[in-house]
Amino acid sequence: TGITPKDLRGMVDDGKQQLGSGVVAVVGVTEDGKAGIAVGVTEDLTERFNAVDLVRVGAAVLGGKGGGGRPDMAQAGGPDGDKAAEALAAIKAALAG
Repeated sequence: TGITPKDLRGMVDDGKQQLGSGVVAVVGVTEDGKAGIAVGVTEDLTERFNAVDLVRVGAAVLGGKGGGGRPDMAQAGGPDGDKAAEALAAIKAALAG
């Protein structure tokens, strides 16, 4: 069955609550190797970081295009689930500037 987009959103929301202030990125890989990615940015940081921009960085690594949502929560997907760690690293690099 794998992780659904709704599951990813819930994980990101939980992470944002635990952090208080920060950016949360989660990649889920389905049994057939496809990846879903979600990025959340706490409200106090949406002036500096946009979740849509960050999720697109991760989706590109996963072989996906686009991604959408709001400045505080965005989702995307891609066929290359084996690149999940690389996608998270790309988002981390984007945050560092």
